[in-house]
Amino acid sequence: MMQTVSALGQSAGLAPAEARLDQRDFARVAAIVGREARIALQPTKATLVFSRLSRRLREHGLESFGQYLSLVESDAVERAAMVEALTTNHTHFFREDHHFDHFKAAVLGELQDRARAGHPVRLWSAGCSSGEEVYSLVMCMLGTSRSEARWATDGDVKLLATDLSARVVAAARKAVYSEATVKPIPEAYRRQWLREEGNDFAVVDDARRFVTARELNLFGEWPMRQQYDVIFCRNVMIYFDDTATSELIARFSRLLRPGGYLYIGHSERLIGPGADVLKNCGQTIYRKEGSGQ
Repeated sequence: MMQTVSALGQSAGLAPAEARLDQRDFARVAAIVGREARIALQPTKATLVFSRLSRRLREHGLESFGQYLSLVESDAVERAAMVEALTTNHTHFFREDHHFDHFKAAVLGELQDRARAGHPVRLWSAGCSSGEEVYSLVMCMLGTSRSEARWATDGDVKLLATDLSARVVAAARKAVYSEATVKPIPEAYRRQWLREEGNDFAVVDDARRFVTARELNLFGEWPMRQQYDVIFCRNVMIYFDDTATSELIARFSRLLRPGGYLYIGHSERLIGPGADVLKNCGQTIYRKEGSGQ
């Protein structure tokens, strides 16, 4: 049973001293987040919800979560802000590096052949957070020199990076990272595809130009009409229940071209009818059955 979370004893300024997040308020939050983003918010997350939404109460000068939720239910902008506040955007360059090793060893050659034959090459980072994943992919694609990258620069190669959060999409679009953030990037990639910008490092234009970053709710309408060669959706489905996960896998399987690859997070699994056409070919790596141009 969920305990009421109180502002008493919290850091000064986070919320009014008498603010309480009780079970009814939490249920309202969970219902909104579930409806808007299909996130299954468990009662064990009550402290996280309290902490993150207390800031929203303070910014609006509200004294209770009940008042805040009334605002959320009547204001689409604040509703989106609440959902964004409750999403987790943890990532780093070359996270779960076995996926990038597989990509370079088993997939990259196929993509190069497709591009050289005049076919479009499309990759999607779904749940891209601040962009580290998609730029890791770009660097793997382009290699460590301009000559290695020629197949992509001369071909029709595009990467889509999407996330629910406008804030992290803006960061992915900017593509500027701290020195600590870029440490996992192999030195040869860093030399070729990053440039110093003050105390930070920016992805150079020749690499960034392949990426389009957009806001997208994975359970909303997808504007993409072409099929994808590769989809990365890692550590995103852990926030969904089985019904939502099954629906998303089905949509991914339809959007993958035959022979295309889906990469998911280490603690995620495929379920539902969409999984039937995806064959395991590595640790949390799946390939859509069939072949096609």
